[in-house]
Amino acid sequence: MNQSGHGALLRTEFHALGDKWVELALPWSEAIAIDAATGVLASGPIIGLLDNATGMAVWQKRGMITHQVTVDLRLDYLRAPTPGRKLIGRGECYGLTHDIALVRGIAYEDSPENPVASTIGTYMQIEPA
Repeated sequence: MNQSGHGALLRTEFHALGDKWVELALPWSEAIAIDAATGVLASGPIIGLLDNATGMAVWQKRGMITHQVTVDLRLDYLRAPTPGRKLIGRGECYGLTHDIALVRGIAYEDSPENPVASTIGTYMQIEPA
């Protein structure tokens, strides 16, 4: 996966994809832990993981990469991630109009049935300047 920006800093990896969904992996590292002693991840990397996964899910559903912006992205934490564990972020595009995409997703470790966080959001397609 060719990366730049915060995806490269976080070392985000491709995990899996389907017709309208994408999964990315976020390897644990001390650099993204809120406290190196406990190993608990900071919230920013989890938000970044899900923003990237849901944004890429829009591209997957559209069948092409487009210019888009995150208009709204709500994140609900369900539990603390296990220190030292890789997180998987699964994003799904469940609604699409000409300009607007509706997304949802989860972050999990081993099983989507035991998520760390869930997200729901909106992206807007924009024309390049």
